[in-house]
Amino acid sequence: MTRKITILFIINPISGTGENKVVEKLIKKELAYSKFEVSIRYTEAVGHATEIAKEGVKACVDVIVAVGGDGSVNEVAKGLIGTNVKMGIIPAGSGNGFARHLNIPMDKRKAVLLLNKLYSKSVDTASVNDQVFVGTAGVGFDAHIGLKFDEAPTRGFWTYLKLTFKEYFNYREQTYKIAIDQKKTIDEKAFFMSFCNTNQWGNNVFVSPNSDIEDGLIKVVLIRKMNLLSVPFFAFRLFSKSVDKSKYYKEFSGKKVEVSQTTNLIHIDGEPIRLGQKLFIEIKPSSLEVIQ
Repeated sequence: MTRKITILFIINPISGTGENKVVEKLIKKELAYSKFEVSIRYTEAVGHATEIAKEGVKACVDVIVAVGGDGSVNEVAKGLIGTNVKMGIIPAGSGNGFARHLNIPMDKRKAVLLLNKLYSKSVDTASVNDQVFVGTAGVGFDAHIGLKFDEAPTRGFWTYLKLTFKEYFNYREQTYKIAIDQKKTIDEKAFFMSFCNTNQWGNNVFVSPNSDIEDGLIKVVLIRKMNLLSVPFFAFRLFSKSVDKSKYYKEFSGKKVEVSQTTNLIHIDGEPIRLGQKLFIEIKPSSLEVIQ
C-alpha cells in the first residue's frame, strides 16, 4: 500500500478578516484525502505557529501549510527553513505579499486545490539581526505605519490606507548609514527604506518590482519624501510596477547589508518590532521549499 503524504494545516483564526475557520470546511471538501493524511492545528498566541511547525518537522510531516497572512507565513517558515519539509500557503491575511509574489491564488478554494498538485520550488529567505523574514522588512515610515496598523481596532487595506494619509504629513525623513556587502558606508536620506526578498508589501503594492525570490540577493529600496501633488502619481507607480522609474526611488542589491538608524523600530513581514539602531540583513539562498 502506498504511504499517504502527511500534511499539517496551521491556521491563525484571527489574521486578516477573521474568516479562517471557513478554511477547515474547504480543506475537507477540496483536498485529495485519498492522497493525504490530514491534521489541523489552530494557533493560540504569537509564536505558536513556529512551535507547531517545528513539532511537525520532528514528526516527519511532509507538508506544513500556513493559513493566514504574511505574519503567519513568517512564523511557519521559521520552523521550516533549512529542512526538506514543503510549505504550503492558503492566503488569509490583509496583504498576502509573499503569496502574491509566488502567484498563489487569493481565492481560498483555489489555494487548497493547488496543494493537491504538490509542485514546489526552493526560494530565498532573509534575516535581520537573526530575525527571519520571507517577504520584506523595513525602517522609517512603513515601519511606523506597521506599528499604527498593529494598534488599530480594525484590519484590512482601507484601514492601512487611512493611517498612511493621517500620518504622512508629520513623519520626517531620516539619514541612514548603509554598507552593502561590506563595502564603503554611504549616508542616504529616506522617508522609508525596505529590504526586499519579494517584490511587494502586499495587495499588489510593488515597492520593489525588480526583486526575484530566487536570485540570492536582497534589494534595498530607498524612497524620498515627496510633495503632496506627487503622491497620487507615486501611488500609481507602486501599483503599476513602475516605482523604480520615479525620481524619488533608489535601489541597491547585495547579499549582506548593514544599516544604522536613529530609531530602533523596524517591521518584519509587516509585523512591527523594536530591534535596535544597528541592523544586519542577510540573504539565505534557496532555504525554503514552497508549494506554488
